[in-house]
Amino acid sequence: MHDIAEFESRSIPGVGVASTEFVPAAAAQAKSLGIDPKMVFVPHPIQDRTDEELRALAEDAVERIVEAITARG
Repeated sequence: MHDIAEFESRSIPGVGVASTEFVPAAAAQAKSLGIDPKMVFVPHPIQDRTDEELRALAEDAVERIVEAITARG
């Protein structure tokens, strides 16, 4: 979250990517930093997934990530 805030302060677009387990934590940290970052959440957990499962998660998320990072405003 700190990296996204730093990027945004330099007018460099940023987007956070995390698993759904971290939705509340991301919201709390964004609030404490006074930012409204673009976020993309993927299904939790990711730790014990196979390479194939991780690839599928990434393929599912990539369009949302590109949309978030290229959106204006």
